[in-house]
Amino acid sequence: MTDRPVLVVRDGREFLLEPGETLETDLGVLELPADVETGTTVETHLGEPFEVRRLRGPELFDHLERTGAPMMPRDIGLVVGHTGVASGERVLDAGTGTGVLAAYLGRLGAQVTTYERDADFADVARENMRLAGVDDRVEVRTGDLLEAVDDLGGFDVVTLDTADAAAVVERAPDLLASGGHVAAYTPFVETARDCVEAARDAGLSAVECVETIQRELEVDDRGSRPATAGVGHTGYLTFGRLTPRLG
Repeated sequence: MTDRPVLVVRDGREFLLEPGETLETDLGVLELPADVETGTTVETHLGEPFEVRRLRGPELFDHLERTGAPMMPRDIGLVVGHTGVASGERVLDAGTGTGVLAAYLGRLGAQVTTYERDADFADVARENMRLAGVDDRVEVRTGDLLEAVDDLGGFDVVTLDTADAAAVVERAPDLLASGGHVAAYTPFVETARDCVEAARDAGLSAVECVETIQRELEVDDRGSRPATAGVGHTGYLTFGRLTPRLG
């Protein structure tokens, strides 16, 4: 039995429902039992079956309530790959927004403290953490990280998605544990440059800035080639690491 929202799925269609909730569809009325179990099948009053699934990581992007443009899964993958964030590590995040990044990191087992300036957005993010099943690992704080930075420290990873990310990167040595990583996502190249310069000025090592571009491969009977439609660019990611200078 689960007390969290679940997906009910039929022929590629997905509906996010709370246990005990009722859904009206063209296939009949579905009354989801209050003691519903994931992995089971439930039927509408017309006998049409729906599969019950738990909400998995890739589905967070589609089903969490949005308060802005969330970070894309491919960008999140780069953050995880570059920083190596793992279960039990402490993550400091700023610019929570929808909370997709915080939710992904929480599902990896990290303990996440995330700051959101907008109180209404923070409330939505807290509910999204419940939907994602990580409200015990992700703490959403309302406020400006820069105003709290003097009271914080010892984090394994700092992730940023804010307009003033460079100002936080400057304080990375105060926020990170030795060997810790910072990752800043920025939509504009000028902000990315500011983050690179701030990371260098702060004495971080392995400073790197990448643009994320992805093209879908079209495969049909005629042959295979990269898709010519769509925009593959999403943003810029700047990385740096706090490593001690010995000698």
